[in-house]
Amino acid sequence: MTAPDLGLWSHPELLSALVTEDWGAVLRTYRKLSGLSQTKVGELVGLVQPDVSDIERGRRRVTSREVRERIVGGLGAPSHVAGPERPPVAGLVLPGPGPDDDLLARVTGAADATHKVDAPTLDWLDRLLAEHRSAEDLIGSRPLVGLMRQQLRLVVDLFTGARGPLAGRVIRLASEHAQFLAWMAQDQGQAAAALTWYDRSHDWALEAGDADMAATTLSMKAHLAWSGGQGGRAVRLAEAARWSAPDASPGVRGMAAQMAARGHSLNGAGGEAHRLIDEAQALIDRASGRPEDEPAWMYFYGDTWFTLQRGMIAVHLRDWSGAVGHLRTGLAGLADSYRRDRTWYGCCLAHAYAGAGEAAEALAVSLPLVPDAATIGRPHSWNELHATAAALIRAGAKEGRLLVEALRQYD
Repeated sequence: MTAPDLGLWSHPELLSALVTEDWGAVLRTYRKLSGLSQTKVGELVGLVQPDVSDIERGRRRVTSREVRERIVGGLGAPSHVAGPERPPVAGLVLPGPGPDDDLLARVTGAADATHKVDAPTLDWLDRLLAEHRSAEDLIGSRPLVGLMRQQLRLVVDLFTGARGPLAGRVIRLASEHAQFLAWMAQDQGQAAAALTWYDRSHDWALEAGDADMAATTLSMKAHLAWSGGQGGRAVRLAEAARWSAPDASPGVRGMAAQMAARGHSLNGAGGEAHRLIDEAQALIDRASGRPEDEPAWMYFYGDTWFTLQRGMIAVHLRDWSGAVGHLRTGLAGLADSYRRDRTWYGCCLAHAYAGAGEAAEALAVSLPLVPDAATIGRPHSWNELHATAAALIRAGAKEGRLLVEALRQYD
């Protein structure tokens, strides 16, 4: 039997399945990427073909540690990220977030209350959160949720050992973690959980006197309303973010203005949408002159991002040619490290092509996105591809049926 291809484990879909211990997805994804049959995969892991099929289809759960170890070893999964002792984020190599011996002693001492929390400990946690935000852009939210819940518990536990200004820093850090957890819940279509976390983050931000995060949580609740098709609520929440935090940074105020623009576009108010997106971009241009004054979570805002937002507004206004132009330009400038966003905006581009009556282009854009839409892009990108297929079918284009067939492979 040919030795397993270790290079396959760089694929985020396979890595995500391993992280979440979804053994059916591990076997199914490995088989698709390797081109091997169920029988051949079974030979690698010491299972007969019917057992492989049952695990892939969810008819049999993998509860035995021996079977898990056979799957991991047989498929050549990275041993340092598999099994009960693996770190929470498999295969994620963070560039330098690990503490040195001295800092490790500070962190563990603060965590078990043997020492008071200090600035170096909080600085390290700030950097670690930033690395996890970047990781989520690449591998999606699912592999990170458990880890971030644990990390938030650690931050909250640090409060008892914090004194003076450090206590405020701990509360602010807890607010940032709660906001990140809210975003990840929203990314997975869990609206109620997202609202709960945004409320918790907002309360902590007010307690810490952090106007930037207080405004951001309202803007992100506006985003949640927009995702649910509630244009009016999106506008109201975005405007609340603007008037309630006039001291927020230009970038944060720009975020609120663009969310109001998206809400107006959802309601078909093109004039207001374009006025506000212009205002938002002017604020972001101001922010780019003093990036050191912007909070860490604003790292992705810039010209490329605004081009993509203009494309989204055009989609809502059914300006299909404008949407295609903006989305194509924005995607060309979006780095590969934003894999989740590239999937989402690519699916929106496919929808725009379908709306414009360019069925061949819609299919050509859609098909390469199906695997990532089915994994790191569920439910939003996945739903967008289904909307694209529906638009093509309504138009009588054969490409609609071809896209449906591709989507069925991952249902």
